[in-house]
Amino acid sequence: MKLSTRILLLIILLCQVPAFGQKISDDSLLKKANQEIYNNPDNAIGIGKKLLQKEKDINKSIKIYLLLSTAEIAKRNFDESLRHILKARELVRKTSDLKVQTSFFILAAIQFQQMELYSKSLETLDEADEYLTQLPEGLSFKYFETARSYALRGMIYKSQSNPEIALQEFIIAVKNFEKVKQKKTTYFNQSIMYYNIGYCYLSLNQREKAEQAFIKSMDFAGLIKAKSLEAFALKGMAEVHKQKHQNKAALELLIKAQELGKESGDLTLNEGIYKDMADNYLAMGEQDQYQQFSRKYIETRYKREQRELSSIDHAIDAHIIETQKKNREIISRYNYLIATSVIAGLIVLTLLTLMSLKIRKRNTNYQKEIQKLLRS
Repeated sequence: MKLSTRILLLIILLCQVPAFGQKISDDSLLKKANQEIYNNPDNAIGIGKKLLQKEKDINKSIKIYLLLSTAEIAKRNFDESLRHILKARELVRKTSDLKVQTSFFILAAIQFQQMELYSKSLETLDEADEYLTQLPEGLSFKYFETARSYALRGMIYKSQSNPEIALQEFIIAVKNFEKVKQKKTTYFNQSIMYYNIGYCYLSLNQREKAEQAFIKSMDFAGLIKAKSLEAFALKGMAEVHKQKHQNKAALELLIKAQELGKESGDLTLNEGIYKDMADNYLAMGEQDQYQQFSRKYIETRYKREQRELSSIDHAIDAHIIETQKKNREIISRYNYLIATSVIAGLIVLTLLTLMSLKIRKRNTNYQKEIQKLLRS
């Protein structure tokens, strides 16, 4: 699995500010949790769990579960992330808040995309779009969510080797992010979009445009001091140098990326860095370094895949449970309809029988009257 197809986890930050709304964003603890999702996801999780223990409002509880899910994905802990999403899903059925519903379905779509369940991800995105269309025009939230929807679709197209279509989706996403009034809330997302735009240009063999996109990604990441995003941007820039056979320059950037990525503990980031470092050392003929980083790459990849397999197993179990629940509901409705039909049928049959008996009795009386008349 290529790193460029896994970067979508970063988009999860897209849901943080709009999903929480104005009131909950005023809480300093929750703001702190949002700010630390990438650089210190464990702290964000700790804050979220404490807030959840005392929260009684359904909508706010959903938002906290989404925060926890996002932080877990930042750690590549898909199993825990899915668990929080399933809890949020139960609560979503009890709310009529369009913003919360939209944010939930997009985050769920991100989860499915991460597990490479692309058709399920697109299906969930369609559900999110249904709520999006009900929101009034001109809202920053709507621009933000629209951008996120295009961004996610772009990720799916890119992972399916359609860089031209993916590039179109990413550019539309960027334009919508630019319409959001709170500019600082989009810096994360701008960085992510330009990173992916850069890789689309690389796939199309347009290296100069790719390098410009990676530089923009780096600049936006620097504005909010997001070290993991800076590391991804550096990795992209290193790829440009590698394709130009400038292996030493590429390694210098990758070493910087490795240092920046240490704090986040991002397995996918480290996996990609180790692989690229191994490739560059091999091109330079340094076998010892090549062997060292090849081993690190394989070990990190194995660890990431084990986590993902666990999450997929739980996703399948959750899908089976949901399907069984729907089947029970359908059977229950079917049985109700059958019972109603039977009762209605019995009532009609009873009425018809009574009417028939009444008519027979009346006819019998008529016959007796006729007999009397004939005798007289």
